[in-house]
Amino acid sequence: MTIGRVTQRMLTEGSLANLQRNLGRMATLQEQLSSGRVINRPSDNPTGTTAAMRIRASVSDQTQYARNAQDGIGWLTQIDSTLDATTSTVRRARDLAIQGANTGALGQQARDALAVEVEGIREQLLGLANASYLERPVFGGVTAGGRAYDAGGNWVGVPGSVDRRVADGVVVQVDVDGRTVFGDGASSVFAELDALAAALRAGDTAAIGASIDVLRAREDTVTGARAVAGTRYQRIEQSGLAADDAKISLENSLSTIENADLAETTVHLKLQEVAYQAALAATARVMQPSLLDFLR
Repeated sequence: MTIGRVTQRMLTEGSLANLQRNLGRMATLQEQLSSGRVINRPSDNPTGTTAAMRIRASVSDQTQYARNAQDGIGWLTQIDSTLDATTSTVRRARDLAIQGANTGALGQQARDALAVEVEGIREQLLGLANASYLERPVFGGVTAGGRAYDAGGNWVGVPGSVDRRVADGVVVQVDVDGRTVFGDGASSVFAELDALAAALRAGDTAAIGASIDVLRAREDTVTGARAVAGTRYQRIEQSGLAADDAKISLENSLSTIENADLAETTVHLKLQEVAYQAALAATARVMQPSLLDFLR
C-alpha cells in the first residue's frame, strides 16, 4: 500500500487555490448583479455573444424599417389630404361649368364672374400641385427643387419614384407623379380650367359643355390616384406595425441572452458566500497544526 506524502506547503497552496476560485465565482456573480447582464465581455459566453450580435443587427434593421415606414406615412398623409382637397376643388370647377352652361338663367356678366372664380380655382390647384413634405414636392418625382409645377402649369419635376424600404424585400413608393393627377402643359388641369374660363367669357356653351365632361374625367383621375395612394398607405402602415412587433420580439430574445435573472443570481451569490465562509473555516483548521506547533 502506497501512501502519498502530503506536505504543509501542498495544503497551503491547495487551500489558497480553493479560496481564490471561490472569490472568483463571487466576483463574477457580483458583476452580474451590479451590471444586470450575464455577458459583460465576449469571453463570458462566446456563443451567446455571437447570437446577441446577430440579434442586435436585426433590431437595428427593424428600427430602420419602422423609421422608414413613419416617413412614408408622412408622405402619403400629405398626398391624401392634398388629393382630397384637389377632388373638392375640381368638383367645384365642374359645378361652375354646369352653372355657366345654363344659358337661360345666366347673363354674360354672371358668366364673367364664374370665369373669375374658375381662375381662382386654377391658382388654388396650382398650390395643391406644389404641395410638399419636408420641403420636397410630393408630386415632383425625385426633383431636388421646391416645386412640381411652374406658373404655366408645366411639370418641372424629375421623373423617378420616391421609395421607402419597410421590410426585407418590400419597397413602397411614397410619392405620386404629378402628371398622372394634374397632367402636364396643354393636357393639364390648368389648361382645362383656362379653357373653361375662356369659354365662360366668350359665352361658348358648346365649349363649356365640353369642359364639364373633361372636369368629370379629371375628378375621376384624382379619385383613382387617391385610391392608389390609400392602398400604399395601408401597406406601409402594416409594414411599420410588423417592424415594431419584430423589434419587440427581438429585444425580448436579446434580453433572455444578455440580461441576468436577478433573483436567481442573488441566490447563487448567497450560496457562494456560504461556500466561501465554509472554505475559510476549513482552511483555518487545516493550517493551524504545523511543524513549528509540534516542536513547541
